Amino acid sequence: MDARPRVGFTLYLITDRRVVKSGDLLAACEEALGAAAEVAPPGTVALQLREKDLAGRDLYELALKLRKICTRTGMPLIVNDRVDIAIAAGADGVHLPFASIGVSMARKLLGPAPLIGVSSHSPPDVASAARDAADFTVFAPVYDPISKPPTTHSWGPAGLVAACRAGAIPVFALGGITSARARELLANPEASARPAGVAVIGSIFGADSPARSIRAMLAALGVSNPAR
Repeated sequence: MDARPRVGFTLYLITDRRVVKSGDLLAACEEALGAAAEVAPPGTVALQLREKDLAGRDLYELALKLRKICTRTGMPLIVNDRVDIAIAAGADGVHLPFASIGVSMARKLLGPAPLIGVSSHSPPDVASAARDAADFTVFAPVYDPISKPPTTHSWGPAGLVAACRAGAIPVFALGGITSARARELLANPEASARPAGVAVIGSIFGADSPARSIRAMLAALGVSNPAR
């Protein structure tokens, strides 16, 4: 029996402290996840810690602080690449960049319960992630990024459809995702051509109000509950 957990989130929020206008990543995470918890069910938003330039000790200390925020708001914490820090901080999973250790090795280190996500940059990458038994994959770039200059050709909606059809695995669209684009991408009537959700950086962390922006994104994704 497959012991891997089902991916329950729809919004994959990826950190980048360099684009936070206040300069305070922890405050931005608290604001965004707190606002999400007010309008959406627990587990709707996953937070990926992706501060690749931080030294191990600093990344671990940041992971511990984000673990507390995620626990308080009921949202899962994913650590980028560093399986050791994910384990030490009690994270809910890891995200493996394209050149990182494989899914099978990460699973040996993590055990059966934590989530394992991988990066994909083409439909064949998505198919490979599915064969490797990853829990989900992030496909990028769909559009030119908001948080940094483009470095490669964007796939567009048609490329995303091809990626979603490439393997039986939840696909999250990354790159230039705004609320309007998220609504359009998830409106595809064909389930096999529709992503499981979207991954964002600049549209939330680079916004004047992370709380207002995440509410708008969740509404576009159709998962917010204003009555809560």
